Parts: sequence; structure tokens; C-alpha cells
Amino acid sequence: MAQLAINGGAATKTKPFPEWPMYDAREREALLGVLDSRVWWRTPGTRTLQFERDFAAYHQAKHGIAVTNGTHALEVALLALGIGPGDEVIVPDYTFVATASSVLMTGAIPVLVDVRADNYCIDCDLVEAAISPRTKAILPVHMGGHAADLDRLTEITSRHGLTLIEDCAHAHGSQWRGRPVGTFGRAGTFSFQQSKLMTAGEGGMIITNDDEAERLLRSVHDCGRLPGKWFYSHFIYGSNYRLSEWQGAVLGVQLTRLDEQTRRRHENGRLLDRLLGEIPGITPQLFDTRMTRNGHYAYIFHVDKAAFGGISTEKFIAAMNAEGIPNQAAYPPVHDLDVFTSGAFRSRLCPGTDGHPSWQGEFPVTARAAWETYWVPQYALLGDEQDMHEIAAAVRKIQANAVEMR
Repeated sequence: MAQLAINGGAATKTKPFPEWPMYDAREREALLGVLDSRVWWRTPGTRTLQFERDFAAYHQAKHGIAVTNGTHALEVALLALGIGPGDEVIVPDYTFVATASSVLMTGAIPVLVDVRADNYCIDCDLVEAAISPRTKAILPVHMGGHAADLDRLTEITSRHGLTLIEDCAHAHGSQWRGRPVGTFGRAGTFSFQQSKLMTAGEGGMIITNDDEAERLLRSVHDCGRLPGKWFYSHFIYGSNYRLSEWQGAVLGVQLTRLDEQTRRRHENGRLLDRLLGEIPGITPQLFDTRMTRNGHYAYIFHVDKAAFGGISTEKFIAAMNAEGIPNQAAYPPVHDLDVFTSGAFRSRLCPGTDGHPSWQGEFPVTARAAWETYWVPQYALLGDEQDMHEIAAAVRKIQANAVEMR
């Protein structure tokens, strides 16, 4: 008789995980408040402005600039901080395309480096090796909510006179040595897309402690305007990246839940570290003790197929899904994306520019992370202790019955 749910057996999961997005009457009331106010545009409004202030304060930053999405947050940050044609920006090969495409959007060149084998964050040794006279910035990604090595990165950027911009799309509420991520560089960017740790469907945020950077960021995001100047004055290049009052209102309520949700995700992540770490062939993303709190956009672990009867990662994922455990697809390597392999990137660069040698490099850790890991999505980490034990039980069950899938 089949034991695995994928073959007709009973599923491991006995109750559903929490639903996402989470909302209650407060979001409904906030939306109706915007509706009834007839002020739906952020410029005369107050809700998005208040959300900017509250989000920045939560992350111990002086300034917050709300934008239309996380990709635009990266683009605005790069443009405002002076990244442009001919510059190089070092980014990890293991990330969502926006980390690299935002660099291309400015006319600069993303220089790809591999990530660490233990936590899938940018490898700082490779960062140092990739610095050239054209390097202007380093753009690390806090993968799955786990921070890149911010001690090393701040030292490297300081020593070389480079700009550090943190991609915090996975890391709302994460802390490094008790300090929120996004505040170690000149700017930090966040996403509020639906899968993220707080959401209005779309939306983004840039935080900074630099007054001059805030002035430039706000100008780029609002058509080149400057605070206090005539509405139809436009001083620098900018575009309309403004967030609406609708989203600002929803996100203001979402923020009130973030601290408790981050605490729960962090604690459940540490429980899974213990439970999954006991299973042969399973290697959880390393938790660095300098991480005071991990916001956990996903709980990531590597699966050694040799310990699971040689079944493929795809079969393992299908079996886990059948057992009732959700999966969020891992990112493919950036250098393998069509925009780079087809030459489409050339439309964003100076004529005659033919990419960067790093795009032809070897990225063994990224390949391993892309094709051999399982991502448990963040909403599952909002469950209780039973939920975490059932995740581990599903893995054990698949391992014990892998012969059924061969």
C-alpha cells in the first residue's frame, strides 16, 4: 500500500497553514477612509506620508520614501545615488532578476558574483575580487530574510569608497547585531508585493539615514521635484514612482502586525533548524548568530538527493506539496536568464557594450541553491509548533518511502 500522498496515501498535514495575505477590519476601515476622503493621491494626502515615517522609524531610519514596487525602489535608489552609464555594480548571481535589471535600467553594468554555500548570501571574498576602477556600488541581497555579512560589506565599501545599497525585499524586520537591516548602507530597499512579509499587493520602500540622499531619492521618485519648490519645477531627472493613498493606508495597518509576525517567523525558523537539521541529507540555510532576528521571507534548506533514494528535486517538491507543505520556487541563476543570454541587455547599455566577463563565469553555489533547495514560504512560518513538526514529518516520510517514487 502506498504511504506517500503523491501516490494515494494520507497527507502528513492535518490542518491548513495560515492564509496570506492577512487582514481584518482595520484594513477595510483604512480603505474606506481613503475612499470617503476623496484624497486618493499621495501628494495632498497624509496616509502614505505617515506610513513612510512609521516604517522608517520601525527600522531605525530617519527617512522613508514609498514607491510603486520593490523593483522601482532599487531603480530610484541607484539613480538618486549617482549610478549611471559605464559604472559597475556588484550583485549576487542568486537573486530575483530585479536586483540586476535595476542596474541595467540606469545604464550601469551588473557584475555577478557567486554566493556563500552556507547561507546563499553574496560571497564577500568574491566581492573584493570583483572590484574594478569602474565599481561604484555593491548591492547585496538578504536572501530569505537572512542578512549578508554586513560587517564585511560595510568595511569593504568604506575602504574602497563605494556605495552600499541593501536589497531588503526579503528582510522586513530582520536585524544584524540588534540593528535593522537597510540602515547599514546609504539606502535600503523593500518590496510589498503580495508574497512579501507585509503587502498591499504591490509597493516598495527606500529607507536612509542620509539627509542628502533622502532629498535626491524623493526628487527622483516625484518627477524631479524638490520639497518646497513650485509644483511645476523639475530640477533633476525623475519619474512618477509615487505610491497611492490606497496602498499607504493598507500598509500602515500591515506594519502594526510586522513585529509580532517577525518574532513568530524567527522562532519557528529556529525550531525548523533543529528539526530538519536532524534529518540526514537536509541542510538548513545557516543561521549566523549575528542575526538578532530573521524576518524569514522563506525557510530555505538544501536537499541531498542521495539521501532520498536519488529522486530529483522536482519529485521531492511534488511529494512535499502532496503532503500538504507549500513550496515557493527558488530563483534561477541570473546569468542564465534570457535577458543576458540573448543579448537583450544591450538595449540598456552604451552602444558597443557587450556585457561583462562575469556573466560567463562559473557559479557552482548558485546552481546548487537554484536547483537543489526547498523554500517554505513565509506564511507557513506564521503557524504553530505543530505546523513546524508536520513540515519535518513530511520530509522524514518522503525519505523513508522514497523507493515509491523511483
